Amino acid sequence: MVTFRSGLRFAAGLGLLALAACGPVGKQLLGDPQNPYPLSAPPKVGAIVHLPTGIPVTEAQMLAVAGDARVVYLGETHDNPASHRLQLRVLEALSRRHPGRQALGMEMFPRDRQPALDRWVAGELDEKAFLRESRWQESWGMDFDYYRDLLHFCRDHRIPVIALNAEKDLVAAVRGQAPQELDAARQARLPELDLTDPYHRAMAAAILGDNRHHGEMQVDRFIRVQALWDETMADSAFRYLTSPAGKDRHLLVVAGGNHVQYGFGIPRRLFRRLPASFVLIGGREIELSEEKKKRLMDVEIPAYPMAPYDFLVYLAYEDLPPRGVTLGVMLERPAAGRGLTVATVSPGSNAEAAGLRPGDLLLAFDGQPLADPFDLIYALKQKEPGSTGFLEGERRGHPLTVNVLFRQPADGHPPLKR
Repeated sequence: MVTFRSGLRFAAGLGLLALAACGPVGKQLLGDPQNPYPLSAPPKVGAIVHLPTGIPVTEAQMLAVAGDARVVYLGETHDNPASHRLQLRVLEALSRRHPGRQALGMEMFPRDRQPALDRWVAGELDEKAFLRESRWQESWGMDFDYYRDLLHFCRDHRIPVIALNAEKDLVAAVRGQAPQELDAARQARLPELDLTDPYHRAMAAAILGDNRHHGEMQVDRFIRVQALWDETMADSAFRYLTSPAGKDRHLLVVAGGNHVQYGFGIPRRLFRRLPASFVLIGGREIELSEEKKKRLMDVEIPAYPMAPYDFLVYLAYEDLPPRGVTLGVMLERPAAGRGLTVATVSPGSNAEAAGLRPGDLLLAFDGQPLADPFDLIYALKQKEPGSTGFLEGERRGHPLTVNVLFRQPADGHPPLKR
């Protein structure tokens, strides 16, 4: 029980508290705003912590909280399979929580690829046709295997996939010119841009490194592009969530961590357009090889006054399991536009063992025409070591047939070089 011996002393105490509340803010911080409740022991792979409270939670507990939000942001490490498995588990849980009312937004697709995504989800395209129609290699360029399970889940369960990102020609234009300098047609395609966010500018400067080596002009260009990406993705999500198709749906946004963490990228920009509940989930790799450590960006993150995520999942930094086989050639498109010409054959490769030579014209693989390099790339991805393939073509104008045994190469030739 608390007693006060003097009303005067009590009043004086209230006065001191009032003075303290009115005093300057930020002179001294208690703890670390990014990690206000540090863990008492080093985390293990698979552990999850609610950063604002420092309380460890299970995945089920995290997903129960995430299911209450209109928007869930999941910041990924692009080349970590563990990060993508987390995405799939989150999407599976959210789709069970909101049956028929869940959608997925993806950084990986510019907005003009939406028709291909719609046809994919509707079951009108097989995987090869989808990759070609969505121009996956041009849009994103990473191995589709990272995202295959996520996109097949959406197709199997008819979950809308929303293309969030800006088109490449618009990105190039903004990189070269300030928005007000663009022609009227490009300005009309721009989302509302906020280039003043101090946290966003600090992150961009940190990624670029020492400004003295880049100059203020280069920093401004980088900030413009980063802002265009974030604003476009926020605008795309806003348009979908307020459209007749999306007005009753929940949205999972998957994007690189720098677009999500600390909330000033996509989340704040979407909230400016559509105030709605959201949860931030991210991963941190704590188990990684020396080779993986070399891939990490050496960036000193500014001392932001907020935690990077609501929930942080500790992950291993994994390698993508190999899939497919290799041929070991470099190819060129012949001037006549018919088939593919072998430019070089790698020593010790499957192509050399099968007898392929530079100058050979390849017209079909396993009976399927080779119209462009993608036809062969995709076909090789479907093979397994120990399998065979049948090439048809021409050598110096004469018919050529070659049976290829796909051994597992010791030197790891890529399946195709262009």
